[in-house]
Amino acid sequence: MLRQRIITAVIAVVLILLALFVFPPPLTLLLLGVLIVAGGWEWSAFLGAEGAARSVFPAALAAALVAVWWAVPDPLPLIPVLLVSLAFWFAAAVLVVRYPIRVPHWLVWAGGLAILVPAYLALGTLYMSGPRGPQIVLFVLAVIWSADIGAYFAGRRFGRVKLAPRVSPGKTWEGVFGGLAAAALVSFAGAGWFGLSLAILLPLSLAATLLSIVGDLTVSLFKRSAGVKDSGHLFPGHGGVLDRVDSLAAASPLFLLMLKLLDLS
Repeated sequence: MLRQRIITAVIAVVLILLALFVFPPPLTLLLLGVLIVAGGWEWSAFLGAEGAARSVFPAALAAALVAVWWAVPDPLPLIPVLLVSLAFWFAAAVLVVRYPIRVPHWLVWAGGLAILVPAYLALGTLYMSGPRGPQIVLFVLAVIWSADIGAYFAGRRFGRVKLAPRVSPGKTWEGVFGGLAAAALVSFAGAGWFGLSLAILLPLSLAATLLSIVGDLTVSLFKRSAGVKDSGHLFPGHGGVLDRVDSLAAASPLFLLMLKLLDLS
């Protein structure tokens, strides 16, 4: 399984580098949108939809992506949208702590849109934020990926204390600390690369890492509530689209929000 995960990861990294640094921006934004809508197709399983009904949620998501992308940042203010997204993730953390709870149908709909739409908005805006936009997106990806890898290996080697056993039994606090340590290393490299103060980038990277864990646990909560074991199998060894973007969906709006508030993008 580890070998399969590595092969898939290498192929994914190559494709992402091409999208960020070679493909024209309209194509990259289109591919990102297709990926997010594919995540919406997986999300429709949480709604209990089958057959033609499964297309309703991804169709609504695609319409929302088009509407939001053309409306932001003008006339729709960007920062309030990001603040609402951040508020959603704090609410999601409360749901994770209180689980098991009943998740109503409307919340599954709202949760899917609240997770996937801001993810597209944040990543697309970061990518288009200037000449260094693709590098910023790559840095955000590196922080989240390194945290995921650090958590995986630290959890396997030292994991004892469960993080959220009723939502995701495999995650441990030791894994959390391993992920934070790995993200910190990437932030050191990023501070030198972008010429930013480590006093700014390190807390931002650590906060994004913690929020990415909430994102992972939140999608796991919706899966458990719907009785769905796996969101998909698009990426061998890694699962589906939601398994790959859940952490990023939580972390990327926070990155964009802080960069805007600090006037760094």
